Amino acid sequence: MAIRVSICFFLFALTIFASSSFTRISAEEAESKEFVLTLDHTNFSDIVSKQDFIVVEFYAPWCGHCKKLAPEYEKAASVLSSHDPPITLAKVDANEEVNKELATEFEVKGFPTIKILRNGGKHAQEYKGPRDADGIVAYLKKQSGPASAEIKSVEDATSLIDDKKIFIVGVFPKFSGEEFENFTALAEKLRSEYEFGHTSDAKLLPRGESSVTGPIVRLFKPFDELFVDSQDFHVDALEKFVEESSLPVVTVFNSDPNNHPFVVKFFNSPNAKAMLFLNFSNEVADPFQSKYREVAEQFKGEGISFLIGDLDASQGAFQYFGLSEDQVPLIIIQKDNGQKYLKPNLEPDHIAPWVKAYKDGEVPAYKKSEPIPESNNEPVKVVVADTLQDIVFNSGKNVLIEFYAPWCGHCKKLAPILDEVAVSYENDAAVVIAKLDATANDIPSDTFDVKGYPTLYFKSANGDLLQYDGDRTKEGIIEYIEKNRDKTTSQDKTTSEDKTRSQDASKDEL
Repeated sequence: MAIRVSICFFLFALTIFASSSFTRISAEEAESKEFVLTLDHTNFSDIVSKQDFIVVEFYAPWCGHCKKLAPEYEKAASVLSSHDPPITLAKVDANEEVNKELATEFEVKGFPTIKILRNGGKHAQEYKGPRDADGIVAYLKKQSGPASAEIKSVEDATSLIDDKKIFIVGVFPKFSGEEFENFTALAEKLRSEYEFGHTSDAKLLPRGESSVTGPIVRLFKPFDELFVDSQDFHVDALEKFVEESSLPVVTVFNSDPNNHPFVVKFFNSPNAKAMLFLNFSNEVADPFQSKYREVAEQFKGEGISFLIGDLDASQGAFQYFGLSEDQVPLIIIQKDNGQKYLKPNLEPDHIAPWVKAYKDGEVPAYKKSEPIPESNNEPVKVVVADTLQDIVFNSGKNVLIEFYAPWCGHCKKLAPILDEVAVSYENDAAVVIAKLDATANDIPSDTFDVKGYPTLYFKSANGDLLQYDGDRTKEGIIEYIEKNRDKTTSQDKTTSEDKTRSQDASKDEL
């Protein structure tokens, strides 16, 4: 399975940059009454079908992120209940078996997942706003209004367009016709990610040629050339223009919260991701940044996005990629399929030839792996990236493997159960119970779909690979193994072949 975003890294980026510039909602505003509406499979369709605009959180009671969001979501619901018109916030326990069909319908793949539903639920949109009460309120007020705001004065333009965010303006001689309709269709489609406005007077706008009468689309941005224009009003062309123009030539990854949206866009891009990490306070930072930007310009439009990260802000990235500070300055490229390529301890002049070598297929892939254990005598066998192929796929055995995280509570709860299962199979050489720390080892994403911990897979001796979906009990796991294992292992086959050869030899002697 190809992945667009490295989940752990993406969550790390969100954690680093999470902040809010809004005034906090006072506790007094959150009354004891519950404002978040509870939905389930019995009332979901009936209630949603009557709403032009409703926000639904799909959650699981055991989810820590859901628990953290709950009070903020409730505060936001209390404020938005007084909005004109009121905005309804609702929730669905997607962990309940009876609600699983709803979760599948709305492509819920993790918790919490928040969806904005419009026109009686006919149109679903991913919520991409903040997770604090004030941010939720501000974001949803904008989402519930027109997709594009009309700019009638300099004051309107000043309040909407600033030097820290992307803003897209359509300039039209009249607010009708195919060009205007395509622009508003684009605004509706991308409203969760960008802010849009339209005007008939370009003189009201802060930057760019003010004599244009349109139709034209002007994208304002806080980096590179500050604004760019397009006159291609085909919806697909407009969308491509917005997506390509709203990503910096080089995204900066540091502790500045204003860079947060661009870091998120960088990791959401389908491009290969080149990341240069160095100490921004070091005197060599300037020549590195200058050379890196030259390379980014050189390879612009060739399927690579470029980011430069400050060492102090990148500790989570180093942990994720299995890097160490003594490798800095370093550059790493990650492809959409998860493959990585690494060049540590480089000089500014190394950047261009190394990226070219990568493009030419001359750089070997880098794999993060823990060291191979010197001894592996515990009932549950330790697997690392460098032994995954041998232990799981080439052993000719039935293997149950757990992908876990050391900090995961559910993994800790499962650990003694797996130990008991492994002990039960100690005298059965055809079955292996194994575990792999998914935070310290690379996993082939085209083979294993690991989106949460623990994730278990079973590979039978005859090569069938199944994601485990049974009970997480000793009895349930053993029952699953017995049901799906290949009873004729390579060892059995060898013994049978030896026996046959022995019998043939006896016949020859007779």
